[in-house]
Amino acid sequence: MATLPQLTLNFNRQIKLSNDGGSLSSDTGEFIFREFDEKIGFSQTLINHLKLNDSRAYFLHSNENLLRQKLYQIIAGYSEDDAADQLTNDPVFTQIIGTPALASQPSLSRFYLRFDEKSLEQLNQANQELLDKIHAYRKPEALFIDLDSTHSDTYGNQESSDYNAHYGTMGYHPLVAFDGATGDFLKANLRPGNVYTSNGVVEFVQPLIEHYNKIFPETSLFLRGDSGFAVPALYDLCEKESVYYIIRLKSNAQLQSLAKEYHPSTTPADVSKQECYYEETIYQAKSWSKPRRVIIQSVRPAGELFFNHAFFVTNFEVIPPKDTVRAYQKRGTMENYIKESKNGFYFDKMCSHSFQINEVRMMLSLLAYNLTNWLRTLCFPEKQKTMQIETIRTRLIKVASRLVKSGRSLYFKLSSSFVYQQFFWEIMNRVQKLQIE
Repeated sequence: MATLPQLTLNFNRQIKLSNDGGSLSSDTGEFIFREFDEKIGFSQTLINHLKLNDSRAYFLHSNENLLRQKLYQIIAGYSEDDAADQLTNDPVFTQIIGTPALASQPSLSRFYLRFDEKSLEQLNQANQELLDKIHAYRKPEALFIDLDSTHSDTYGNQESSDYNAHYGTMGYHPLVAFDGATGDFLKANLRPGNVYTSNGVVEFVQPLIEHYNKIFPETSLFLRGDSGFAVPALYDLCEKESVYYIIRLKSNAQLQSLAKEYHPSTTPADVSKQECYYEETIYQAKSWSKPRRVIIQSVRPAGELFFNHAFFVTNFEVIPPKDTVRAYQKRGTMENYIKESKNGFYFDKMCSHSFQINEVRMMLSLLAYNLTNWLRTLCFPEKQKTMQIETIRTRLIKVASRLVKSGRSLYFKLSSSFVYQQFFWEIMNRVQKLQIE
């Protein structure tokens, strides 16, 4: 339709549509992100760390500009690289990137080829430096390291793609860590599709724990994970590094026997009411180096005759069993973080045959997610701090404007009928007032 010079609408023949409006943009809210980017030194931190193997003798688009362009395309909701071909002369994007025209899809595709394991690690280092800056600004008393794995579907003959029995499909099996209190994306590792949940988890989380213990010794570290992470090496690491942990255990005959000693399945006095109990015991599996505290949650749902038992291993010594389980259950918010990173930032969009390029794409999604999360948690009003990216795009980013040039300035005239203009200007004001070192 964009190639048609003009289209007349049938319901009202006086209305004509065309794509020749001139210097207009539908993504004016990206300026708020760019302003916030400058405040926290986001782009500059990435530039300081990222050094690509670039053999180009001549180029129009620097690696720094290509990186920024891709990140801002993701934030605006343009998941495909070829969206750049339509955004080439967009007045907002060209000002955000700082170039007369955006790079084309082939330029973006070639950009990914310049990454290797070293440059991927550089992006991880940049993300950690930014996390440290935000952590120092927030000054939280605790950091909740929530571990999980997720699935990314693949199609065709993609490198390291394999069948995952749990998900019942072909793909990759990324390992992820979020801060359960803030939603910050701490780290991610792309893995082949057939590896088990806990594969490489100690090597994954150990540098993270050691970093925070060294840089922020006053911050208490908490780690939570489901039964897929119930491995003794992880318990040993946490105990060695003074990290509190709650990890769900897989049920076995011995644990079930212990639970039934506390609450045998007898006929309830009132079958219509749910019963729930919390107990604790000292338990040592054969693979454990020592006995550990285990919490038993026994629930008999209304209308049922038998208890369902859940088990949690923890090194919390003074927290009551019920509160320990409640603390574990707060880990459920991580499912929302994963869902948003996938649906809103295309974290699971694996469209390359190369495993490494897919890992680069995943890392860029992580960075775009974090920039958005820091903006909303630091600058949004309290009631809007949990706003999802699709709502943020609707209310903040997707704003129509027209560019008017004068001798010295560029005026972006926002739509007079913009419904959320009060919210827009409030966020912009908060960003410009933000004081962060």
